[in-house]
Amino acid sequence: MLGDLTLWFDPEKSTRVGTTPDYRFSLANERTFLAWIRTALALLAGGLACAQFLPPLPIEHLREIIAILLLTLGGLLALRAVDHWARTERAMRLGTDLPRSRFPAVLAIVVAVGAVALVAAVLVQVF
Repeated sequence: MLGDLTLWFDPEKSTRVGTTPDYRFSLANERTFLAWIRTALALLAGGLACAQFLPPLPIEHLREIIAILLLTLGGLLALRAVDHWARTERAMRLGTDLPRSRFPAVLAIVVAVGAVALVAAVLVQVF
């Protein structure tokens, strides 16, 4: 684990491990990382928007809870993105299987549950 953390800040260290993969794969790995970072930024922007612009909801502090959850999820996603990028780059250099992750499924479930909760909050406010 700690070895992977050093790859976050010292990418030159990864060039001393294994063999150089096809550059197209490294660039694809970087594009995937950037897609995850865009998603993290969207969650952060959504959290900030909820905190600043969402009117008070019928459940006390629900607006703040939603904002904190979105901001936390965005931060965790950014950290997960860099970790996955470093582990994938290392696996490609060593010729091993790419790292598997349940994180996309967990993220999708959390977002879906959040959407259901927001629909419920809107319905409570309407009726």
